[in-house]
Amino acid sequence: MVWTRYRVEQWRKTGERPPVAVWTARQTAEFLASIQDHRLYGAYHLIALRGLRRGEAAGLRWCDVNLEGKAAVISQQLQQYDGRLAVCPPKTAHSSRVIALDRTTVAALAEHRDRQRAEAAAYGPGYHASGYVFTNLNGDPMAPDRLTRMFRALAAQAGLPPVRLHDLRHGAASLALSAGVDLRVVQDMLGHSSIVLTADTYTSVLPGAAYAAAEKVADLIIKAGCLVPGTNRRRRRQARRKSRTGTHAGRGQPTSARRSRAHPARQIGRPHRRRRTRLR
Repeated sequence: MVWTRYRVEQWRKTGERPPVAVWTARQTAEFLASIQDHRLYGAYHLIALRGLRRGEAAGLRWCDVNLEGKAAVISQQLQQYDGRLAVCPPKTAHSSRVIALDRTTVAALAEHRDRQRAEAAAYGPGYHASGYVFTNLNGDPMAPDRLTRMFRALAAQAGLPPVRLHDLRHGAASLALSAGVDLRVVQDMLGHSSIVLTADTYTSVLPGAAYAAAEKVADLIIKAGCLVPGTNRRRRRQARRKSRTGTHAGRGQPTSARRSRAHPARQIGRPHRRRRTRLR
């Protein structure tokens, strides 16, 4: 469900919240603006716009990112078992993928790289250059759970309705569909194994996209009705015929005010002349 204005008001009054909900585009923008100076802004920007799972974001390495080519390879993820981080393959075979990076995400990751280099210089010789994109202050890779806890606190500070970190992934897919992105492209972005899964999960999240599609179909029919059949020429407007009194003849006017195009002998209400018979 989407955090519409009505649902936000109900949540503030009663505290009720749907189990799975996504922010609107405006709410997502508000969140990103509120954490713009945070050291992990790049992580949440990447998840919110490109729909990465938290383990995929935690497992992303700089060798997997090509900022000049505006692409990133998702080839592994980090998971936590018994308090220890483990490198695992992606969730499914289709989860191994290449994602395109938009210009704002490229800029966010470039700024994050500069910040990370400054942190390494400030930390000193004990800094661990792990090669991961999102790390702790000492350079060690960051646990997915920590990304979740930090996100929850930042969202609360922004005063926005609650969503889970994984809901940012749902929001990225829903907003992409709302923006008119093809369903197959969204499937590839998320790494889904089936387009049916993508359709069943996300096409009902933002019904505004469905209404917009319905209006486009209606506009197409209306436009086609204004054309001369078999051509691209628009139909000419037919001027209404004027009656003898100078007013437009149409419905609601007396019959005498209308001029019939039928033969006088066939007009209703007109007296017929009797044919004279010759006497032989």
